[in-house]
Amino acid sequence: MAPAQTTTPKNALVFVPAPGIGHLVSVMEFAKRLLERDDSFSITMLLMSPPFAHDVTTYVEKLNASHPEFQFLGLPTVTPPPLEDVLACPEHFVSVFIADHKNHVKDMIVNHVLSNKSVKLAGLVLDLFCTAFVDVAKDLGVPSYIFFASGAAFLGSMLYLPDRFDKGGVTYKPTDPDSIIPSYINPVPSRVLPSLLFHDGGYSTFVSHARKFKEAKGIIVNTFAELESHAVNYLNGEAGVPHVYTVGPVVDHKGNSPVADGNQREEIMNWLDAQPEKSVVFLCFGSQGSFGVPQLKEIALGLEQSGQRFLWSIRRPPSQESLNPGEVNDFSELLPEGFLGRTKNVGFICGWAPQVEVLAHKATGAFVSHCGWNSILESTWYGVPVVTWPLYGEQQINAFQLVKDAGVAIEMKMDYRKDGGEVVKADQVAKAVKDVIEGASDVKSKVKAMSETGRKALLEGGSSYVAFETLVGVLSGNKA
Repeated sequence: MAPAQTTTPKNALVFVPAPGIGHLVSVMEFAKRLLERDDSFSITMLLMSPPFAHDVTTYVEKLNASHPEFQFLGLPTVTPPPLEDVLACPEHFVSVFIADHKNHVKDMIVNHVLSNKSVKLAGLVLDLFCTAFVDVAKDLGVPSYIFFASGAAFLGSMLYLPDRFDKGGVTYKPTDPDSIIPSYINPVPSRVLPSLLFHDGGYSTFVSHARKFKEAKGIIVNTFAELESHAVNYLNGEAGVPHVYTVGPVVDHKGNSPVADGNQREEIMNWLDAQPEKSVVFLCFGSQGSFGVPQLKEIALGLEQSGQRFLWSIRRPPSQESLNPGEVNDFSELLPEGFLGRTKNVGFICGWAPQVEVLAHKATGAFVSHCGWNSILESTWYGVPVVTWPLYGEQQINAFQLVKDAGVAIEMKMDYRKDGGEVVKADQVAKAVKDVIEGASDVKSKVKAMSETGRKALLEGGSSYVAFETLVGVLSGNKA
């Protein structure tokens, strides 16, 4: 009688992204590449309903239908902390909200992954805000890995915080002198530090996250060594820092978005097709980006003064009922009188924009961006120079890094803050936009070279390819 066939159980990885599309996009793209490299993994994603939003069930159903290679499971909802906590310090609020899912995460893994005899739990892959679940991995006897969706320099600044704190370093103040942060080449002005570091709750929250990073088995960073060589060398030389795997640029080239509007997309792409090569300035500020009417009017006047072609994505600021920006029904209500008519031959204004497709288009010559890390990697991949206009999170220090350390961006602002009350004037907008289209040859050549380097990093033998290969071996248990 022939022996019964036994199949080797798949290595199950459980991903826990933070709520929000920006966190999910890059981690899903990374997970796709992991399966392409080694199909012996089984991947489950545990999704949280964003605070003050509808239940995540419908979104989970859509993702399960569109991405059958993964198992998406919605976590039970938890009561968010008070809304005033968001306004005081969003990062602290989000961290507390996520940590409150700890028991749900463990129960979901026990009931839906460990109960499946065809898989063997190999580890948890956690968003940088999800360090509360490092302890869940320990309880279950498996390693945890941090998926760090921002850059290596910002990771270095976080890992530096506990050392500073332990030496008596208190919460930063905007008036502090420049700081020497080892992962940055140049001294870092306090005015570009993330707002959370000026707040006791935010500062202590990030000190705690960074301490938990050091308990993980590895940190996966969406960057490539050549883009941030100084920071990567620093991290690799630091005792007590887990192995850092630079696996980027992880970019979702299809630009999938749950809010995509097919008709608007076609209009935008047709308009771009009619524009000369590298002539269009693209203004887009991320899923959370919006401005009040006074700032929108200054941007409009600046674009008109510049005389350059533009594609501008405008979102309405969040209402009291929602934390997210909304769509605009009538752009003329927000912009200077007659602006739409005067610029109709050189400009296109839209709500949602297919960002990746726009950056990939030959007509796009510059990108006025909030400097979110996904956007930085997308613009680098397509060789489009960035004009920096950060809004929140770590975007100010990202802008500083691009302009001062890497030399691949033009400064409009490095220290603008969404809630700071500043209005950037039309003259400054006009100058930055004109300079980047008509000049900035040094920045353009650096961006072009970095684009080529980033693409090579993912090819066989490239720095990110090798890091990915090593990581696959570690995740599958074939390497220590």
